[in-house]
Amino acid sequence: MEFCGIIKTGKDEGKEKHVPRITKDKGYKEGKDIVRVVVGHEVPHPNTMEHHICWIELYGVKKDNQVVNLGRAAWAPVYSNPNVRFQINQIEEFKSFHSMAYCNIHGVWESSLEV
Repeated sequence: MEFCGIIKTGKDEGKEKHVPRITKDKGYKEGKDIVRVVVGHEVPHPNTMEHHICWIELYGVKKDNQVVNLGRAAWAPVYSNPNVRFQINQIEEFKSFHSMAYCNIHGVWESSLEV
């Protein structure tokens, strides 16, 4: 099996929401470029010991097609939620952002944002 065969997208989603939602804006206090990734923005994803989001990763693709790993956040089930902000320096160098999120039951999910 190829790696792309195990990563799911929005078309695979059921009642639980797994696809990471990526947004870009300016931080309200510091005025810096912020990329935010949330799983379960409209419909919360379960957050129990038995069913939860374990981690979210963010990658940026620069205009020269170089891929940069911008970070990873991990959560403890029940006590924290899959909602993370990345402050991005030199955001103008990026043409897109890509995120992956891992659900302990339903696997790896991905989404992208062209900028």
